[in-house]
Amino acid sequence: MARQSISFTTPNDNWLKSQIENKEYTSKSELVNDLIRQARGQQAQIDWVRAKLEKAESSGFTNDNKKQILEQSKSLLNG
Repeated sequence: MARQSISFTTPNDNWLKSQIENKEYTSKSELVNDLIRQARGQQAQIDWVRAKLEKAESSGFTNDNKKQILEQSKSLLNG
């Protein structure tokens, strides 16, 4: 595992310490790694949504109304 040295602002350092004192984590390293894992997971979700939006945008526009779109969506979901 790569070893790093990082600095925290006072409020962030206090928050990190409180998480350890509350026994949420055993060390700052564990907490920072967990936060990074969460951020990576969020980024994966953002990338997935972005790809879906880009695909939808590139497929063109529709003249269907809301009711028609809803019916089409339901029929696709129901097979």
